[in-house]
Amino acid sequence: MLGFLVRRLGQGVLVLVLISLITFFLINLAPGGPSAASRFETTAEERAALTKQLGLDQPLVSRYGQWAGGVVQGNFGVTLNGGQPIGPILRQRLGNTAQLGLSALLLSVVIGIPLGILTAMRRNSVLDHVVNAITTLGMSIPDFWTGIMAILLFSVVWKVLPSSGLYDASAGFSAVGWLQHMILPAGVLAFVMLPNLVRFTRSSLLEVLGMDYLRTARAKGLREQRVIGKHALRNAFVPIVAMVGLILPALLSGSVIIESVFGLPGMGRLAVDAALGRDYNTIMAVTLVAGAVVIVTNLLVDLTYSLVDPRIRHD
Repeated sequence: MLGFLVRRLGQGVLVLVLISLITFFLINLAPGGPSAASRFETTAEERAALTKQLGLDQPLVSRYGQWAGGVVQGNFGVTLNGGQPIGPILRQRLGNTAQLGLSALLLSVVIGIPLGILTAMRRNSVLDHVVNAITTLGMSIPDFWTGIMAILLFSVVWKVLPSSGLYDASAGFSAVGWLQHMILPAGVLAFVMLPNLVRFTRSSLLEVLGMDYLRTARAKGLREQRVIGKHALRNAFVPIVAMVGLILPALLSGSVIIESVFGLPGMGRLAVDAALGRDYNTIMAVTLVAGAVVIVTNLLVDLTYSLVDPRIRHD
């Protein structure tokens, strides 16, 4: 196990280095720069002074070395457009995105896996056809459209839930206020992720239900609940865990749109604002943190395999 962890961590560090290299050179080789986002009345001399002040006149290799040295020491630098330290901004925004992503993941797992199991147990029933139709609809509708429709219905027409933010600034933070603000964005993001989880759980369980050892268990007189709960689900959960691991990175990419629609100050909006403002340092920091989250998530999923199925060992 120790050797497996060392290898995976080493691979993760190598992947992060490659991600940072590719991202750094691509964004710096693109036309324009932070000075291009300046006002139209800015003179060429002022833009040149801004470029020199930001250190953008130095060679790319030298700039990457300075940036990487700062990251190793835990310093992501400052925003090019505001001069604010990026580290505190990242911690706050990552926390907000984690709240959204984990809430959506919890809803997806709590609703999606039982629905997948239920539809597999009642194959070709009315419930199975209804759930399949809903999941197909969820896979077909863009998440931004779902978010806009949710805001129109629950915030504009029915006026039961707030349309943006994490809490009411005038009333201050409270658990109830946070829950009210989180229901819509987390629900929409979960609705986008649910179809894949429901379908994958259904197909995985249907594949296991056709195995010979389950027919043998029934022939021995075991009750159907015990056959499904102890034998079928235990073997079907390994691919389901893998699917949950694939959903977690998708939550990061989905949060970009959801946070923009619902006005949540998370990593997604930070990445969009940084891209529009040509803020190289912030883009690099967001990309690196997102890559680290995906790598750690995949590692945790691999370790979970051993808990779900003891036959899987990591040597």
